Amino acid sequence: MSGDTFAVGIHVTDAEFQFVVRVPSSIDSGWSDPNAFQSLVERHVWDRLDRTAVLETIDRTADVGETVSLGTITLDPDGTVVDASLRDPTSD
Repeated sequence: MSGDTFAVGIHVTDAEFQFVVRVPSSIDSGWSDPNAFQSLVERHVWDRLDRTAVLETIDRTADVGETVSLGTITLDPDGTVVDASLRDPTSD
């Protein structure tokens, strides 16, 4: 399989939810702008999951300091989604 696999989650703080992208230690050199690919990862995740429902569930069930895993998404540097294994916490 081509592409790089990014683990994604939501980190809960006292003040906000933070979208977290875990970047593999060995990443394709085609990813030249970290902010751009992190935004791309986030956009593709929310294209597949109901953002409002997911965040409402996390607000009810997660504790401050916890990071709720949403799964993984694999992307090519051109933005093509190669694979996605995302978990919707609203279905738990």
